[in-house]
Amino acid sequence: MSDWKSRVKSVLRPAVHALRRLKREHEIKRSAPAISKQRIVADLKALGLRPGDVIFLHSSLKSVGYVEGGAPAVLQALLEAVSPDGTLIVPTYYMPGGTIGAACRAEGYVFDPRRHGTDLGKLPAAFLRFPGVERSIHPTHSVSAAGKHAKYITAAHHTAPSIFGQGSPWQRCVELNGKVLGLGVSMGPVTFYHLLEDTVLDEFPLPVRMRETYRLSCLDWDGNPCEVPVTPLDPVYAQRRIDTPARGDLRDYFWREFERAGLLTAGRVGESRSWFVPARDFYDHLHRLMKEGITIYSTPEELGRRPLP
Repeated sequence: MSDWKSRVKSVLRPAVHALRRLKREHEIKRSAPAISKQRIVADLKALGLRPGDVIFLHSSLKSVGYVEGGAPAVLQALLEAVSPDGTLIVPTYYMPGGTIGAACRAEGYVFDPRRHGTDLGKLPAAFLRFPGVERSIHPTHSVSAAGKHAKYITAAHHTAPSIFGQGSPWQRCVELNGKVLGLGVSMGPVTFYHLLEDTVLDEFPLPVRMRETYRLSCLDWDGNPCEVPVTPLDPVYAQRRIDTPARGDLRDYFWREFERAGLLTAGRVGESRSWFVPARDFYDHLHRLMKEGITIYSTPEELGRRPLP
């Protein structure tokens, strides 16, 4: 392809994507019933969210339906459902290249929370604009929080020895006995799983981390430099993980397993099937499953050796 055609395509591509997005939004608005913030608050409370809860959110905004007020209204509803004294935690990752490994290899990359937004869509992007939001300093998995424990949740991430382990927002969510909330998502795209890997380390049955640890440069909110240790996930094992599109069998197994154990509470928020699991119970049950030969990387054969009733 000639250089001029490549340049034209690179200029037009964002506009085409924007038009497609507007078309999808128009179709949703036309076909789906309008959902108010008050409806979402009521649904969240019916699901089991309570004042004072610490909520670690994994979400799909479009699954909720057409919400009056969009992403900010959903976030306001979440905060209202856990007020007073609650805390909302939202992944606001920024990851050049789309993977931990690619970010580690990105030449000249320096994460700056004052400049870098998030790759995760409208809801996380809207959360970054909320007043009083605290954001962790991390070059691949920056997490943001608002509410009573926001500063504590995010403060030590850049000094933690691993992305998800001790001192991370995930570990502190468990410490505070929070709830892992899936708003319109399956049990696949849940980074909370990796807390187990970063906690038990060599006890984990698969070497899912690469051997090399990188020290990536960051700036804090005052512009001071720091280095953060990051160990990429091995892409070989990522292909069989629970969030891979082909692993619907594993997602279904985990849903039924946590439901059977009495740990998963499911319901509807707006138009979305939603769920939550208490964070401490989530971690403990993942550890128990690991001991029984089941992880988020288990093959169909391994699942077959531990069939569900």
